[in-house]
Amino acid sequence: MRAAVLREHGEPLDVTDVPAPTLDSEGVIVDVEACGICRSDWHAWMGHGEWADDAVSPGQILGHEPAGRVVDVGDSVETIREGDRVALPFNLACGSCGYCQTGHGNVCTGDHPHALGFEQTAQGAFAEQVHLPSADYNAIRLPDGVDPRDVAALGCRFMTAYNALDARAGLRAGEWVAIHGCGGVGLSAIQVATVLGARVVAVDVRDEALDVAADLGAEVLVNAAEDDPVAAVRDATDGGAHVSVDALGVAETCRNSVRCVRPRGTHVQVGLTTDAEKGEVSLPTDWMTRHEISFLGARGMPPTNATDLLSVLASGAVDPGTLVTKTVSLDEVPARLAAMTDYGTVGVEVMTR
Repeated sequence: MRAAVLREHGEPLDVTDVPAPTLDSEGVIVDVEACGICRSDWHAWMGHGEWADDAVSPGQILGHEPAGRVVDVGDSVETIREGDRVALPFNLACGSCGYCQTGHGNVCTGDHPHALGFEQTAQGAFAEQVHLPSADYNAIRLPDGVDPRDVAALGCRFMTAYNALDARAGLRAGEWVAIHGCGGVGLSAIQVATVLGARVVAVDVRDEALDVAADLGAEVLVNAAEDDPVAAVRDATDGGAHVSVDALGVAETCRNSVRCVRPRGTHVQVGLTTDAEKGEVSLPTDWMTRHEISFLGARGMPPTNATDLLSVLASGAVDPGTLVTKTVSLDEVPARLAAMTDYGTVGVEVMTR
């Protein structure tokens, strides 16, 4: 099969012929119909993560936001059948450890947790086919009539945004939420917040991204290149956001997000850091203590919770397809990944052929 393979960090992915994935008894093989191109792929391509022993090795097939059709099923799989259309979570879980069994498979600590597209044991979906292990637990069966392009746009970004705002922060109707960084996950968070009935302040340095944020329901737009984002958010929300999200992952946006919440407010960290921060950001801890500020992390979504999100998708309450600004072929993926280096993409781009 053909796939886009990482040969050297920062160099174009090699689109070439590779062996097809091997089926195990608890897994399924999926024909990839669509796969989102995510900033996490860019981090992997650039070689980020060595500070956490998490850098992706050469030889890796990237791509972690796929949807497709099951074409082969392992002997031990009970709930998934050939022909089923499924989405794959990037946080592949074992399905049997204590965290999986209590509905938190996104932080699985079992014998076989994998990050799809980031580990040699979990080759990704910038390819014609991909293997899904522990399919009975990990496979997310799609509702009828859902476009695989839209599911790929959900990808890790929508799942992470939904988990961050609903499960982690407990965002409620009428509350203010500030979204720092209007890339794929930030724009997804705006849609999720709107569905939850919250009021949104969108923060970015690009007017084009802020225009998209407004179309998705953001009430207040802050260009951080022109205005102090902390002061602007505090003014707009009468004292600070109830919840704030750093959807970018640089030190400045993280600290801005923390500083713009009101007393007893909540910051949620979604964006991963770059090699400038190397996983560490200094924070105003005394101020956070004084005002009882909560700092939370959010990573993906437990596969067991995905049914709720897909129900929202099927109802039409959210439309991830509106975030898709470009569909590309496998051959175009290397260039589109490289375009993220200078923030040359807007919205979500999806490989569909």
